[in-house]
Amino acid sequence: MPAIIGSANVTLHHLRSAVAAGDSGSFRQAAELLGTRHSLLSRSISQLEQYVGVTLFKRSRGGVVPTLAGRRILRISRMILEQVDMLVITGRSSGSANSGRLSIGFCTSISAGNLRASLVEFKQRTPQVDLATVERSRIRLMAALRNGTIDIAIVPGQSPSSDSQRLSIWSERIMILLPKDHFLSKYEEIHWTDLRNETVLLSQYDPGTDIENLLISNLVAEDKRPRIERHDVSRSIVKSLISMGLGVSLVMESDVGASFAGLVYREIQDGSGPSRIGFHAHWRDDNENPALRRFLALLAERYPSPPVAE
Repeated sequence: MPAIIGSANVTLHHLRSAVAAGDSGSFRQAAELLGTRHSLLSRSISQLEQYVGVTLFKRSRGGVVPTLAGRRILRISRMILEQVDMLVITGRSSGSANSGRLSIGFCTSISAGNLRASLVEFKQRTPQVDLATVERSRIRLMAALRNGTIDIAIVPGQSPSSDSQRLSIWSERIMILLPKDHFLSKYEEIHWTDLRNETVLLSQYDPGTDIENLLISNLVAEDKRPRIERHDVSRSIVKSLISMGLGVSLVMESDVGASFAGLVYREIQDGSGPSRIGFHAHWRDDNENPALRRFLALLAERYPSPPVAE
């Protein structure tokens, strides 16, 4: 019975507070992100810990780090919040004219690059259309596309799917992100073989395994591959880890607009030039949303030729 009472007391506010703290590594930064007072956020997380019966974070003067149990709770919390967000998006889409709303899913940065430029141009051409953007993992985006909660998914790699249409659009260079005092930062171009002694940090939210597969394909011998660590944190937290000297990371070209103090981007080269990953747009053929058709027309106009081969 106590467990039932505790679960009944858990609110979305508790979950959002914990997830924000886990993503930012700081109660104070999480409070600023959510627009609330530090004391209220701290109290909310303490209440959640009381309700679930475990300590979610190790507190220190330097910030907070999720405990083992905390990481599991945060993972479930993110899933719950994602489902709630999808529920709201679905409700709004159903309650508005189909021609006036477009839901676009992606799993890459929009700080720079073709996706950002495409969204800006589409909004300029169709200011009456309400744009909803959804950032999720590629697997969850394809699931959302199948159940109709998003109109279109922009994802890297092939992402084969028998129940969706696909359009090849652009490609992006692969970049290495490293501390500015790292010995590799003195080179403008870096080859895959230069990474063999590095620790490569990747976020669990990064798009699929495309970058990791590229790394493996370019460094066939297992003993020559760098150490790969996947962290259950946002890309911004990975950047903080890099700034602490814990490793380097591989990102796509569109990330360069989200610069981080003390870090630099360098281009990764293979035998024929810059390493690239192609992007594709996926949508359901039975989706009759006029806004989707206009966005697809814009993509076909902007990117009429196939992207550079992967």
